[in-house]
Amino acid sequence: MNALLYITTVLIWGTTWIAIKLQLGEVPAPVSIAWRFWLAAAVLLLILVVTRKPVWPPRRAWRYLVAQGVALFCCNFLCFYYASAHVPSGLVAVVFSTAPVWNAINGRLFLGRPIRPTVMGGAALGLGGIALLFLPQMQGHWHDGDMLAGLALALLGTLCFSAGNLLSSKMQALGLTPWLTNTWAMFIGAAILTLGALALGMPFRIEPTPQYLGSLLYLAIPGSVIGFTAYLLLVGRMGPDRAAYCTVLFPVVALTVSSVYEDYRWSAMALAGLALVIAGNLLAFLPAKTKTPAAAGAAPARS
Repeated sequence: MNALLYITTVLIWGTTWIAIKLQLGEVPAPVSIAWRFWLAAAVLLLILVVTRKPVWPPRRAWRYLVAQGVALFCCNFLCFYYASAHVPSGLVAVVFSTAPVWNAINGRLFLGRPIRPTVMGGAALGLGGIALLFLPQMQGHWHDGDMLAGLALALLGTLCFSAGNLLSSKMQALGLTPWLTNTWAMFIGAAILTLGALALGMPFRIEPTPQYLGSLLYLAIPGSVIGFTAYLLLVGRMGPDRAAYCTVLFPVVALTVSSVYEDYRWSAMALAGLALVIAGNLLAFLPAKTKTPAAAGAAPARS
């Protein structure tokens, strides 16, 4: 089951970068993101009703839901949309690929979870691979003020993503499923984005073109309803650090799609980077070492 959830998340989120790019244009980013999560939350609510699952969260969950709505379904996406206006998509992907590291660190700081060396080693290999994949895009941009601001936004978005992961893990520990928590956190995020856009005088409309509507539907249904539910189920089943390692594979999927539709050409450096990413995945998912029965059951020596 974990493998299916992992592959689903990688394939869906690895292709949403293209759909986001298709949405950039006449409609302001906060409005596009709000439309996405209004639609996704409505679909999730319909699923809960049809399957007769609990629809209303308990009172103790609302503070976590509000925090997750702000972090994961509002600030996270605002940061990445605006970062993409100044930073090449490859660099944005590199920053986002640090999510496993932040999840491991934040899980240790706020949840008291141990940091597994194999996960951190796998993350290091994966990040090295991503750097090789996108090294040509990184060169010549480091003295640009807009570029640095965009990188800072991308890092902030990654931290918001990590915070949303930990909040989901906390709510699943309380017995709440991502089907329920995503529904209301998305509603909250969409409401905040809508109110903010209206307060800033942004036109709250939709672009009636096949490109915009198609990308909106893809981002709302596969990208949000399926992608976020699959990913946050992984967070509950595997822990935030190991689940977030799939973010390292997103750029690889995006490049594969780009090689078909945008004539991206694989170089020797890129292939070496891909090999490192695969090696990092294998290392990150090595089973944790457990104590042997003899060691676990050994009694302390008596003097």
